Amino acid sequence: MQTLANARYDADNVPAANLYDHSVTEIPSPTPRQFREPSAWVTSVGYLIFFSRWLQAPLYIGLIVAQLIYVIVFMAELWHLGGEVLHGFQHPQEDGRIIDESMIMLAVLGLIDVVMIANLLIMVIIGGYETFVSRIKLDGHPDQPEWLSHVNANVLKVKLAMAIIGISSIHLLKTFIGVSDLPPQGAAPQSDTATGEHYTWDGVLWQVIIHMVFIFSAIALAWIDKISHTYTNAPVVPAGPAVGQPAPSIQA
Repeated sequence: MQTLANARYDADNVPAANLYDHSVTEIPSPTPRQFREPSAWVTSVGYLIFFSRWLQAPLYIGLIVAQLIYVIVFMAELWHLGGEVLHGFQHPQEDGRIIDESMIMLAVLGLIDVVMIANLLIMVIIGGYETFVSRIKLDGHPDQPEWLSHVNANVLKVKLAMAIIGISSIHLLKTFIGVSDLPPQGAAPQSDTATGEHYTWDGVLWQVIIHMVFIFSAIALAWIDKISHTYTNAPVVPAGPAVGQPAPSIQA
C-alpha cells in the first residue's frame, strides 16, 4: 500500500509539461556495414567469368557463315526460277501460258523466306553480340540500324519473335496455296499437288495452331517488355519530412 501511495504521489508531482510531452525522438540511422576488400583470388575469378563472354564470339562467326550459305541458297533458288521462266518461253504450255502462276508465287515466297531468315540471323548476330559480348562503336555511323540504338535483351526477344512470326506466315501461306488440292478428310493424300508436298487436315490444323502460338508468345513478350519499361521509367516520389521535423509550409 505504501508503494502504491508513493507511486501515486510521484505521478501527482510530475509537471504537466512532462505528462503531455509527445515529442518523438529521432532514431539514429544504423551504421552501414563495412565490407572488406575482396581477395586477389576472388577478383581473378570474377574477371575470368567476365571474360568468358568472349566464348560466344565464335558462335556469332558461325552464324555469319550460315548467312553466307543462305546467300548461296538464295542465288540458287533465283537461278532456278529464271531457268523455269526461260523454259516456259521456249516451250509454252498448251493453253499458251509461259509458267504456272502458283509456281511463280511459291518460288517468290521461297525467296522471301530465305530473306527473312537472313534478317533473323542479322538480328541475332548484331543484337546478341551487342547485348551479351561487347559494344559495337557505331554511334554517328550513317549505316547504323535504327533498332540498334536501343537494343537490349527484351527488345531483341520481341524482334526475334516478330521475325519468327513472319517466317511462319510464309510457310502457312505456302500451305494455303496447296490447300486447294487437299483431298477430303480421311482420303489418301494426292501425289501431284501444286506445291509438291502432301497435305492432311491434321497437318494444316497443327500449322495454324503453331502459328497462333507464335503470335500469342510475341504478344506476351511485348507486354512483359512494356511492363518492365513502365516500372523502369516510373517517377520517383520525393520522400516526406523526417521523423520529428515539421512538414514544409506551402506558399500560396
